[in-house]
Amino acid sequence: MAKKFKLKKGDEVIVLTGKDKGKTGKIIKMIPAKEKAIVSDINKYKKNQKPNNNEPGGIVEKDMPIHISNLAFYDANAKKGVRIGFRFDKKKKVRINKSSGKDI
Repeated sequence: MAKKFKLKKGDEVIVLTGKDKGKTGKIIKMIPAKEKAIVSDINKYKKNQKPNNNEPGGIVEKDMPIHISNLAFYDANAKKGVRIGFRFDKKKKVRINKSSGKDI
């Protein structure tokens, strides 16, 4: 069974470590089985693509997965990565910013 994560598809995140440290982007796809996420314009690699029926061949840039532990939720007001927590409001689970206490 795959783990549950506090980050979701569509969240704005900042990279904490690696070659793209400090860059921000949106999560395009989550891969819970491998504990990884694909973030737009982060961790790009060049791949040699063979020509298909409709697509030409050549060198293609591809977004590769990055481990979730290297990502943090990006708070636009504070302009830094923050931790996420949960709070229950009248039988509803809400994600909150742990440093400011505001809802996400």
